[in-house]
Amino acid sequence: MATVFKRPHALIDKSMHYCPGCTHGIIHRLIAEVLDELEIEGKTVGVSSVGCTYNNYEYFNCDMVQAAHGRAPAVATGIKRALPDNIVFTYQGDGDLAAIGTAEIVHAAARGEKITTIFVNNAIYGMTSGQMAPTTLIGQVTTTSPFGRKPETHGFPIKVCEMLSTLEGAVYLERVSVHDVKNIMNAKKAIKKAFQVQMANLGFSIVEVLSSCPTNWGMTPVDALGWIKDNMVPFYPLGNFKGKDLEV
Repeated sequence: MATVFKRPHALIDKSMHYCPGCTHGIIHRLIAEVLDELEIEGKTVGVSSVGCTYNNYEYFNCDMVQAAHGRAPAVATGIKRALPDNIVFTYQGDGDLAAIGTAEIVHAAARGEKITTIFVNNAIYGMTSGQMAPTTLIGQVTTTSPFGRKPETHGFPIKVCEMLSTLEGAVYLERVSVHDVKNIMNAKKAIKKAFQVQMANLGFSIVEVLSSCPTNWGMTPVDALGWIKDNMVPFYPLGNFKGKDLEV
């Protein structure tokens, strides 16, 4: 009987710790499939951030390094400069990348570091009980914005791809989502191209993935996917922000 579906070799056969309905697992699989298809697992180094995915080094079958909170791009820069023939990626959430790690991601992009960042945006701090994040939407209720995020009090959400696209060193930026099958397939294509951009030595690449957090949003997994579509996508439009026509 022909095999039509199997676990990617780059994804370790182990139960994940994520909450039911969390889409981190989907994103992990997409990365692993890309590593398999590009045949780069053996020379890839991933950098784990601090947040819900702090221990994702247990799931990827490639070398992984744990970084301090927000410092993944700095750690990845050091690895890539020391091992320029290796493929280096960071996996970061919105608190890690867009709050404590804002300086690191901005300057890594500005320098054109030849690394790839997978940025998971679920509009909330997931690991620390659902506080407001830099990407929390206007009006969104969290444990630290119980009456909804108010611009006059909390400021506006940060649109990472739009911000980084102004930097010359950032050569490929795309925002995708994983709320349905079509968008999951598009997400894989973007992740694959981001790695190919690095393999071609072209510069900094980032894929922002709109993701769900059913536990801290207080929703069922199905409703959480609908919330991405109805609320996050209108504010964080999907698509390519730079490097659409890059030859890789």
